[in-house]
Amino acid sequence: MLLLAFDTATPAVTAALHDGQRVLAESTVVDARRHGELLVPAVDRVLATAGREIGEVTGVVVGTGPGPYTGLRVGLVTAAAFGDALDVPVHGVCTLDGLAWAAGEAGLAGPFVVATDARRKEVYWARYDGPLHRTAGPAVDRPAELPVEVTDLPAVGAGAALYPEVFTAHRPDPAHQSAGSLAALAARRLADGAPFDPPLPLYLRRPDAQVPAGYKAVLPK
Repeated sequence: MLLLAFDTATPAVTAALHDGQRVLAESTVVDARRHGELLVPAVDRVLATAGREIGEVTGVVVGTGPGPYTGLRVGLVTAAAFGDALDVPVHGVCTLDGLAWAAGEAGLAGPFVVATDARRKEVYWARYDGPLHRTAGPAVDRPAELPVEVTDLPAVGAGAALYPEVFTAHRPDPAHQSAGSLAALAARRLADGAPFDPPLPLYLRRPDAQVPAGYKAVLPK
């Protein structure tokens, strides 16, 4: 098994290789505006670091969000392209699930909350009873509108860090998405025969860019 994993649903452009037992190589660059420029070089970098060839990849793992429209689309389109070119399966994994697994690797047992920055003074969030068990979400809300049974829990992720007055039990680690953790979670699901999400975007709301609702009619003279 050789899994190529990456995620562009958050400002972290992250890629990793996993052999089913351990992470062989990982690259993460935090840059919210350059997903399209940074992803493929990150893939090349982890392949070179691990001393492996792209043709050895047996599966692609991609974060499905939730996340902003443009960045999220970069990862999903790239995953589809690799899957088609290599003729290997593409496994979708919720980005928040990847962060939850990373939280477990950092020693957080649960229950806890994962929250990422959704912009517009909102967060994407989900609640977990443990690294493998999501009990609520994913959803998008203003932090102040979340119930106290969510905000009083230990919380990880950049969204929680932005609103410490709401997420009062925020933990600093993990701060950003890790493709290594995403791949480790996917390897666990493959070993357990657990289902994956389809490799489709979890936008949760309409994109910022909108097609104008109407155009002024111009009649021929």
